[in-house]
Amino acid sequence: MTAGIGLPLLIHAHGANAAVVGSLGMLTGYCGTLLTPMAANFNIVPAVLLELPDRNGVIRAQWPTALVLLVVNLALMAWLAFR
Repeated sequence: MTAGIGLPLLIHAHGANAAVVGSLGMLTGYCGTLLTPMAANFNIVPAVLLELPDRNGVIRAQWPTALVLLVVNLALMAWLAFR
């Protein structure tokens, strides 16, 4: 969705720098993957291999990092892509 709709909209309609939006957009999308149901699919294997009592323990451990990284990426994109 982002690559097909969001990036062209930002680049063509709003004049954003394509290199900045592309690179930071991919990293920012990864932050969302850490916190969504898709993250459960990726993180269930480490939870099983480590025999953690809580299957969502990996997601609970990584949400602070994901939120900080998301905020920093959005600030960098606003600052670098649109100047």
